[in-house]
Amino acid sequence: MRLTILGGGGFRVPLVYGALLADRAEGRVTEVVLHDLDAGRLSAVTRVLTEQAAGAPDAPVVRATTDLDEALRGADFVFSAIRVGGLEGRADDERVALVEGVLGQETVGAGGIAYGLRTVPVAVGIARRVARLAPDAWVINFTNPAGLVTEAMSRHLGDRVIGICDSPVGLGRRIARVLGADPGRAWIDYAGLNHLGWVRGLRVNGRDELPRLLADPELLGSFEEGRLFGAEWLRSLGAIPNEYLHYYYFNREAVQAHQGPGKTRGAFLRDQQARFYEELRDPQAAALPAWNRTRAEREATYMAENREAAGAGEREADDLSGGYEKVALALMRAIARDERTTLILNVRNRDTLSALDDEAVVEVPCLVDANGAHPVSVDPLPGHATGLVCAVKAVEREVLAAAGSGSRATAVKAFALHPLVDSVNVARRLVDGYLAVHPGLAYLR
Repeated sequence: MRLTILGGGGFRVPLVYGALLADRAEGRVTEVVLHDLDAGRLSAVTRVLTEQAAGAPDAPVVRATTDLDEALRGADFVFSAIRVGGLEGRADDERVALVEGVLGQETVGAGGIAYGLRTVPVAVGIARRVARLAPDAWVINFTNPAGLVTEAMSRHLGDRVIGICDSPVGLGRRIARVLGADPGRAWIDYAGLNHLGWVRGLRVNGRDELPRLLADPELLGSFEEGRLFGAEWLRSLGAIPNEYLHYYYFNREAVQAHQGPGKTRGAFLRDQQARFYEELRDPQAAALPAWNRTRAEREATYMAENREAAGAGEREADDLSGGYEKVALALMRAIARDERTTLILNVRNRDTLSALDDEAVVEVPCLVDANGAHPVSVDPLPGHATGLVCAVKAVEREVLAAAGSGSRATAVKAFALHPLVDSVNVARRLVDGYLAVHPGLAYLR
């Protein structure tokens, strides 16, 4: 079975390959094709994968190419993990937004919109190429903003594109761990959009254990989201939000933290990864140890500004091991081998969340089998969550419309309608600012 990874020179690709190395079952991936526009990055990542595979029997063969059509032909699965504009683009997204006093995070607020406007046209082009060159392939989308990009691709690939994110899985795992439950046997009642969802219940043997957690301040203070949001607010919500909702519920504090003297997250990752790829230009350098050191620093500093603003402390060791590659492998196994499982995924809504239309991509529990991912019926979101989900989905639709039409006015509308952008005039200045730094947005007129 052939897996093609778009963005194959990306830093997190070895996580995926490591998961494949651990898969010894029949019908596993036997060939991995890495595609990237940057041959140097492809070479560096290929070296890491080669060192990972040392001593592993029957490791998947790795092939690298800068030719997209070559990469797609014959693929059974396609992982899309592209970053249009690179980390320099992410750093610019953050900087332009923070000058205007609004959030520049890559998936939330102004930064997420800018990233989406750059990425959607490219993602749509890829979707069309997949439909033409590999019509039977399943596309698993890692590319952020994951829900928005998945919805853009679904207009050309239908249900054969599925978005994934490790945030809901990590949240469910932490809640189960605190409650003394086996995460693999717990049903996580989670619903919303990508980076905008809530755990409303966690059922073990048919019993909802979440009320026990919400009633115990000590338990609430023992895991990351409890410290991030505070026990009082979580009890008011009656749910545990995805960590990215900290940007909404504590926006002023988050913006102030990001405006501090240190580097933004994008600038930090840009410089950190530049050092890694530069180190691997030396053919004598040990690639895998260099990658492991860089990854450990990356994971430990994740959402550091938010944790500092909330006084949440350092990340726990169990939360430093990633997870999105495990979700991707579980999804691929379920489809390729008909190993039925339940995963929280980004898929077309159908009639899952009644406030949204059938084609809206949502993040909900899905039953997965050989025929793909099927969203499970869930209870309606409470009013406050429904309002936020509908507002952000409306913004996503304006981003898609702007990307499709090239309308600057529609792009301004997308920024202005976002709950975290507080003025139409700010929205206009944001568009001007992003047009000045991103050549990829020249299509807006």
